[in-house]
Amino acid sequence: MTDSASSTDDRPTRHGVLFDVDGTLVDSNYQHTMAWWQAFRRFGHDLPMAEIHRAIGMGGDKLVAHLLGDDRDTEQDDELDATRSAVFSTFWPGLRSFEGAGELLRRCADGGLTVVLASSASHQELAVSRGIIGADEAISAATSSGDAENSKPDPDILQAALAAGGLDAANTVFVGDSVWDVLAASELGIPTVGLASGGTSAAELREAGAVEVHKDIRALLTAFDDGALHRSQRPARSRERA
Repeated sequence: MTDSASSTDDRPTRHGVLFDVDGTLVDSNYQHTMAWWQAFRRFGHDLPMAEIHRAIGMGGDKLVAHLLGDDRDTEQDDELDATRSAVFSTFWPGLRSFEGAGELLRRCADGGLTVVLASSASHQELAVSRGIIGADEAISAATSSGDAENSKPDPDILQAALAAGGLDAANTVFVGDSVWDVLAASELGIPTVGLASGGTSAAELREAGAVEVHKDIRALLTAFDDGALHRSQRPARSRERA
């Protein structure tokens, strides 16, 4: 075995956690729902907000197809998304992170986990969210919509997040708030810790396959030492050698 191969083999395994952003770290799902509702109405589609909310967490392209069907006028899709984006930007000044969001990211990073934001938001929307969370020192990498060809529930954005963090699925946990998050992670064999803070019920998250579910970030922090995030941390001795 060469010295370089031996050196590579001696490197400690990197453990990590991927975080969805909207509805998980930032309280924005209902603003997204309102933005889509207004965009649909401007193009003549009167949809119940409850239906739109249940689709939040999908990528925009999947959401439009899911709600309007395959027989829709697809030439409107880009304009719909652009309108949604413009409306959503008017909500930015009022957006807030969930209580404990920054604390959770720091606790994971301090425990030796590589923290990656697995977002499919635009680069600008992601920058706004990171500013709201205020824990950039704990974040090793982040993805945005341009990093994946297919959106959730396809797993592309999670694959991009793994690559960005230098992680493999076997040593990674995902934290998300929607059924679409859980389904995407399941495609890669990544266990999901579900949060009901985005408006999806704990029962729905468990039924989709989440390994544990908490009411919100504060509840997750309270139960941290007994949960999947704590178990995924490397031993302290390994962290010291990293």
